[in-house]
Amino acid sequence: MDARFLGIADLAAPPPVAVVVDVMRAYTVAAWAFARGAEKIVLAGSLDEALALKERHPDWVALKDGPPAPAFDAVNSPGLLRFRDLGGRTVVQKTTAGTVGALAVKEASLVLCAGFVVAEATARLLRARGCDSVTFVVTGEDGRADEDLACAQYIARRAAGAPTDAAPYLRRAGGSRAAAELTEGVRGGTHPDDVALCLELDRFPFAMVATPEGSLMVLRPCAGTSPGASGPGAQRPTTRSHF
Repeated sequence: MDARFLGIADLAAPPPVAVVVDVMRAYTVAAWAFARGAEKIVLAGSLDEALALKERHPDWVALKDGPPAPAFDAVNSPGLLRFRDLGGRTVVQKTTAGTVGALAVKEASLVLCAGFVVAEATARLLRARGCDSVTFVVTGEDGRADEDLACAQYIARRAAGAPTDAAPYLRRAGGSRAAAELTEGVRGGTHPDDVALCLELDRFPFAMVATPEGSLMVLRPCAGTSPGASGPGAQRPTTRSHF
């Protein structure tokens, strides 16, 4: 498989297949939202757009980076979100890098959003689709975030079918600047378990696929990528969580 690793600013044109990686914390949070029962996640382009969507749909759950803010229901923390019941709800997510990366490649024929928690399911979907050329969008730190690059490189190797020890990639992510900032409380809206939750390899059996739906970019789980998943219920992950 031909894999490219680019920052958001390096995307000259939409690639045919894109995997948008944000380990700490956008797509770890998204995976937890689905595990807690969310039906879909709308990826907002700005805080104003997120609030406008929330105003039009009061039952939607609006989520943002940083500390809690008026009109937002949640923050971008897996440690905090894992306790919420989101059964059947729509989540509106706006983050500093993850949602920006997905919107930057919205014209690609296939857009996956990923972190370590859905790494194998993401690689499996790439293999199942026969993707021989994949652009990995490293969203953090202008494409230099080591936690995102490590995850992207790990998924690329697994998508190519190479036996791969995940430990070195997880160590890189755990030693990243983002991990340090979360641990030290530099970033707002955090929980002490955030870093550990972001480094849980293959916690969930579904990939996450983003597609345009009208004017919106919508993320949904694709549980049919897990071994043995079949039948009409295969596209929805379980809402049960393990603590």
